[in-house]
Amino acid sequence: MSTDPRRQVPRTDTLLADPALAAAATRLGRELVKDAVRTVQQRVREGSLLPDESVAAVLAGLPSGAGSLRPVLNATGVLVHTNLGRAPLSPAAVQAVVAAGGTTDVELDLRSGRRGPRGEAAVAALLAAVPAAEAAIVVNNCAAALALVATALGGELVIARGELVEIGDGFRIPELLESTGARLREVGTTNRVALEDYTRALGPGTGAVLKVHPSNFVVRGFTRSVPVAPLAAALAGSGVPLVADVGSGLLRPHPVLPEEPDLQTTLADGADLVLCSGDKLLGGPQAGLVLGRADLVQRLRRHPLYRALRVDKTTLAALEATLRGPLPPVQEMLAADVAALRRRAGELAARLVGAGVDARAVDSAARVGGGGAPEHPLPSAAVSLPEPFAGPLRLGTRPVVGYVADGRTLLDLRSVPPSSDDDLAAAVLEVARAWT
Repeated sequence: MSTDPRRQVPRTDTLLADPALAAAATRLGRELVKDAVRTVQQRVREGSLLPDESVAAVLAGLPSGAGSLRPVLNATGVLVHTNLGRAPLSPAAVQAVVAAGGTTDVELDLRSGRRGPRGEAAVAALLAAVPAAEAAIVVNNCAAALALVATALGGELVIARGELVEIGDGFRIPELLESTGARLREVGTTNRVALEDYTRALGPGTGAVLKVHPSNFVVRGFTRSVPVAPLAAALAGSGVPLVADVGSGLLRPHPVLPEEPDLQTTLADGADLVLCSGDKLLGGPQAGLVLGRADLVQRLRRHPLYRALRVDKTTLAALEATLRGPLPPVQEMLAADVAALRRRAGELAARLVGAGVDARAVDSAARVGGGGAPEHPLPSAAVSLPEPFAGPLRLGTRPVVGYVADGRTLLDLRSVPPSSDDDLAAAVLEVARAWT
């Protein structure tokens, strides 16, 4: 007599009662484990798996966590890589997020027992880092900050034509501003704008003059723009605020990026408000930061739209820890010593060659990324591998994302912390072993 294979399929409740799977359900959630059980049951049903191998197969098919995001080694040489989550958080910021994940005093004054100001500590850290600012608020991202400013200040926004930029994925500054109901008054031409263009455009309906740093491109040749300082001086006494979107979130001037605008200098030069991202060169979580005059910041804070754009407790915690704690990874990458990068590349290449891998240490050029310093390559060093390594490295146990150039896969080390060199080598060797 033949036995119906369906009779050999382990029952769902029997599998879920196994101690190993019960522990996994506690860690990952019962539904996720049940999905893995169903997949394994189908394999038994089809005859590709023996019934007594079911528990091991379920465990092998389970993810390491309940979420789908996987840690990735960024070997692209792009320090702030949008597709890889932009700035990696510092250990201090990660610890702060974990602490904030539970019940916290985010809006409670523990001394009085009454409601306290939300995000007060994060704002205080911002103001300590940027002394030229009188006040600050935190919203979802820099686009949200720009939308809030356009909505709350109202009226006509004066902006140079050459600063009506696209910020990625098809989103354009003029369309974002117009979606708030703001009216745009474009001044100058694509390549040239003068101080008189701004002052002639002012009128009783002007809500603000807006400067947007064209962070992801550069126009060269017959060009002219108006810096913040002379524009602020020309607007003095007019009652029209000057708002500067500096983009990347550099707190102060940085010797490696002399052309990149920073918050402290922009405010000191006379801007009334500055806007930036928190997850770029500042090195923190995704956030939009608005700093500047106290009366204008309070006006934004009291606008109804602010409630829809404010951030949660984990963002506030990560931002504060980024500002008060040790240097975040992005700042460490910027400060990396080229000689040390070359030494790491040489050691890694020698290690791989010793295992039979065609690996070489080469010089490379890293980038800031995230729209920052588009024409400012950062000298770096990389491990060069045969081109076919690129795809399997992305699909490995610990995914590694590099880039292909001149028929070779390059793993740039400026964007890889030294503590991950062993993981990088292990990922390459895993791919090499699969081919032998």
